[in-house]
Amino acid sequence: MSTAPLAVSFGWGPVEARVLVPRASCVVVVDVLSFTTSVGVAVERGAAVLPYRWRDATAEAYAREQDAVLAVARSRADGAHPWSLSPAGLREAPVPGSGRLVLPSPNGSTISVEAAAGRATVVAASLRNRTAVAHWLLGRGYGNADRPVAVIASGERWPDGSLRPALEDLLGAGAVLDALRAAGRTLTPEATAAATLWAATEDPVAALHGCDSGRELYEYGYPQDVEVAAEIDASTAVPVLVDGAFQEAP
Repeated sequence: MSTAPLAVSFGWGPVEARVLVPRASCVVVVDVLSFTTSVGVAVERGAAVLPYRWRDATAEAYAREQDAVLAVARSRADGAHPWSLSPAGLREAPVPGSGRLVLPSPNGSTISVEAAAGRATVVAASLRNRTAVAHWLLGRGYGNADRPVAVIASGERWPDGSLRPALEDLLGAGAVLDALRAAGRTLTPEATAAATLWAATEDPVAALHGCDSGRELYEYGYPQDVEVAAEIDASTAVPVLVDGAFQEAP
C-alpha cells in the first residue's frame, strides 16, 4: 500500500489546518454560514476583505490601522453601519469608502490568517463559487503532487471552544472537491468521502436550510443569509488572500 502524500486533502477546523497547511501550496477555506460566503459577496462587489481572528477591542484597533471599516455583529448593524457577517446585509450595503472591510470570525478568519502565515495561497470558497474556485485551481496547476491543495471545512464551536463539525461546511468543501475529482485530481480518502457526500446529496439547498447552523440563523431572524449561501454556483468571484486582504483573483 502506498503512503505517498496525495494531491488534494481535506480537514476540519483550525487545528487540522495547522497540520495540513505546511504540506499545501494552496489552502481553500470553506465557512458557508457565513464567513466565506460573506467574503465572496463583498469581493464580487469590489471590496477587499481583511480576515481577523477576534471580535474584540483589538479588531477596532486593527481596522483603524488598516484604514478599513470593521464589520459588527448582525444584531448591531444598522443604517449608519450596515456591515456585518451577514452576506445578505453585505449585498445591500455600500462598499466602504476606503474599499476595505475587516471581517472578524473565530473559524474562517482564523484559518485564513494562519494559512497565510504558512505561505500558502489562500482562497475563500462557498457553495456560491464552488465551480469558479475549482476551475481557478485547475487553471493554475493546483491539485497535482507538486502543487498540493488542502480544503478546510471551518466548522463551528461548541460552548467549550472545541470544534463542532458543520454539515454546511462539509457540503461546501465536498462541492469543491467533487469538481477537482471530476477533473482527474487525486484525492485523499477523507477528501473523497467529502466529495462523495456532496455528489450523493439530492437537495443540498434543503440540507443547508435544515442543518443546525441554518436553523439557528432562522431562529435568530436571518433566514436571508441562508438563502444567499444556498445560491449554488451563482458567483464567478474567486477571493484570494493577498497582502492580508481577500481580493478578486486575476
